[in-house]
Amino acid sequence: MPFLSAVLGATEQLVLPDGRQLSVRIPPGVVSGQSLRLRGQGGPGRNGGPAGNAVIELEVADHPLFRRDGFDLHLDLPVTLREAVLGGAVTVPAPAGPLRVTLPAGSDTGRVVRLRGKGVAAEGNRPAGDLLLTLRVMVGKPDAALEAFLRDWQPEHPQDPREAMGEAAP
Repeated sequence: MPFLSAVLGATEQLVLPDGRQLSVRIPPGVVSGQSLRLRGQGGPGRNGGPAGNAVIELEVADHPLFRRDGFDLHLDLPVTLREAVLGGAVTVPAPAGPLRVTLPAGSDTGRVVRLRGKGVAAEGNRPAGDLLLTLRVMVGKPDAALEAFLRDWQPEHPQDPREAMGEAAP
């Protein structure tokens, strides 16, 4: 079954071993290995009794962008150096469709931005999961203006990002 069908819920068409086709409602939040019971869709009962139940085992495909952890989804989000330093609005893929998200200024690689309720869809009394964006700063090929700026730039408050590592052992 497609990843997004398991995350959002869907109606899937199934063909039973006897050739019958069924529309089956897949609730949001199902996982691989989970079984669904289809009442009365199994084989005929003994001595003219009612039909039994059909049981299907679900297998959820992986997704190229999202990883699932319970009802939360994780996405590594590439951002430009400009977006990381200045912050601002970016468009982010989400299971139910693209979202416009404002990134905080001064974001480092690895910063996590939580989008509440944008993960696995709610079902019954269970609330929707979250979508967690892990920022990945992508420098790319610097242009001449950026290279010149960085050569001449002296920060007001210099920081050593490796300070906490201490001195390397010989």
